Amino acid sequence: MSMQRNQQLDQLYRAVLCLRSEEECRAFLEDLCTIQEVEDMRKRLEVARLLDGGVNYQEIGQQTGMSTATISRVNRSLRYGAEGYRLVLGRLAEQGGADADR
Repeated sequence: MSMQRNQQLDQLYRAVLCLRSEEECRAFLEDLCTIQEVEDMRKRLEVARLLDGGVNYQEIGQQTGMSTATISRVNRSLRYGAEGYRLVLGRLAEQGGADADR
């Protein structure tokens, strides 16, 4: 990866970290991503939550409409990835958010 690309990625990470509310995050994601991209991220997070809760692939596919290939990729990230899903799922559970309680 080029140094310029690394710097641009760091800028994106800092941009996300400077958001102060759900409203700011929503506005940023609406500007940055397509509706479909945001929807796909939402579904992937839901897949991660369901996998973490022990739900099987077939049920997750029925609930989310995601393919088994995508479910498998999310599962691989949960098991062997950078721990990002686990971090977020844990923090959502700590906050007692509605999504964490479903």
